[in-house]
Amino acid sequence: MSRVKFSRYWAFQAAGWGVFVLINTFFAYSFNALERPEDAEQFIGRLIVFIFLGLFFTHLMRFVIIQLNTLQKTFDKQILQFLAITSFFSVAGAALYVFLVGRFNWLKGNEIPYYQNNPFLLILNHAFLFFIYFFPWVLIYFIYHYVAKSRKQQMDTLQLEALVKSLELQTIKAHINPHFIFNALNSIRALIDENPIRARTAVTELSNILRSSLKAEKGETVSFQEELKIVKDYLALEHIRFEDRLRVEYQVDEETLGCEVPPMMLQTLVENAIKHGISKLVKGGVVKIISDFRENFYELVVQNTGQLNGGARQSGFGLSSTQDRLQLLYGEKARFEIRQVNSDLVEARILIPNSLN
Repeated sequence: MSRVKFSRYWAFQAAGWGVFVLINTFFAYSFNALERPEDAEQFIGRLIVFIFLGLFFTHLMRFVIIQLNTLQKTFDKQILQFLAITSFFSVAGAALYVFLVGRFNWLKGNEIPYYQNNPFLLILNHAFLFFIYFFPWVLIYFIYHYVAKSRKQQMDTLQLEALVKSLELQTIKAHINPHFIFNALNSIRALIDENPIRARTAVTELSNILRSSLKAEKGETVSFQEELKIVKDYLALEHIRFEDRLRVEYQVDEETLGCEVPPMMLQTLVENAIKHGISKLVKGGVVKIISDFRENFYELVVQNTGQLNGGARQSGFGLSSTQDRLQLLYGEKARFEIRQVNSDLVEARILIPNSLN
């Protein structure tokens, strides 16, 4: 990775200083500044020295910026350090430039008196020119790394949010399974003395449910067909306990079987309907599962005979976990509500963005 960044850095260096050479050569030819051989020699010599010093000092500036860890400091400190570094190397570059072009007799005519009598003024003049070129270089370097840093922070933030979301979902699912197993084992325990044969059947049903739920836990969502299979096993287990008090109806559009839903969500709603609805009624009642499309949403509904009892059913772990999982997976795009449809019918309704559209 560092080799890629290093190659990219030198590619930018070559491109930037290459453009500088082309622009200066173009203007030199445009203004007939290279008609005499000595003028051409002087121009090429000065240009070579300037390019060499430009590459050397900008690379040295980059080294100093990295060593000082300038890019990791606060914005005001970055500005101060960039200005200080640019000014220092502008003066250093100008001093070495004046020395080299004077050494090889590539000075312009009007520069010779200053070089001979007061080279400090000549260095100061060229330091301003070097600053004009070095400052955009530093600015581009700063902007490039600022943008790269911002993008990396955004990616890190997104990865962190995804990790937090995944951990929250795993935590919720880790609570759902023990909650379900506890209720199922209570049902089996009630059957052991009353009807051992049915108890053995119940153990087999529970085994099927656990096998299916373990497969479902591997992803954030499962197909509704897989979820419905788990629920049917669960209802078969509960039917052993409630017998004729529990009646189940299905209103499922076959085209919805491929829709993706959070694992164990339907089972949670059905379990909630039985625990807070059917089990409290002497005559029992009906649990109805509806799966259909509604506009741009996939609609999943669980209805049961019973009462909301002033909203008591909305405070349990199952319903709160349903709300949390929908929020984590779909944000504001998904909806969940539970209401009293009429005097003896409660309805839990989930709307999920239709992924099959």
